[in-house]
Amino acid sequence: MIELIELVTDDGDVMDTLTLPYDLRQKSRQRVALDSGATAAIFLPPASRLCEGDRLRTSDGGLVAIRSSAEDVSMVRTGDPLQLAKACYHLGNRHVPLQIGAGWLRYQPDHVLDDMVRGLGLGVTHECAPFEPERGAYHGYGSGSGHSHAAHEHAHDHGQGHDRAHQSAEESSTPGRQP
Repeated sequence: MIELIELVTDDGDVMDTLTLPYDLRQKSRQRVALDSGATAAIFLPPASRLCEGDRLRTSDGGLVAIRSSAEDVSMVRTGDPLQLAKACYHLGNRHVPLQIGAGWLRYQPDHVLDDMVRGLGLGVTHECAPFEPERGAYHGYGSGSGHSHAAHEHAHDHGQGHDRAHQSAEESSTPGRQP
């Protein structure tokens, strides 16, 4: 069995490709079938996330390229940048993974979210397309998970009161500042 052990930036020749949907590209440990049919096992650090074009090094030095498979997505298109921004804001506020393009956005289908977007005055269609959501503002700060707390030292729980947690941390770290 081929062991995929490291995410690399090597542009060398690939020996095979691995096509996976979004949900499976979030798993750091799993058994997979490469596009050639060969069996492989992914052994990556926890919270690793694979994206279209990424490359994995095998235990014997080979390279496997990652591809995003087509999957069911909710698709929103509009020529109104303000409407698109509002939809992105409301979906992002619910921590929904979003793929955003010029005049459109995609997310994993959910009838409640679809109804919310329609309530904002936008149309929603369902399509089969590769889903490659934004990696997040903190991508590249060390954890690979898209949100590293090491990049900004304060406590918060990602729930209600998120802004209050930021404010409290700032207030407590500023000498002489009264809440």
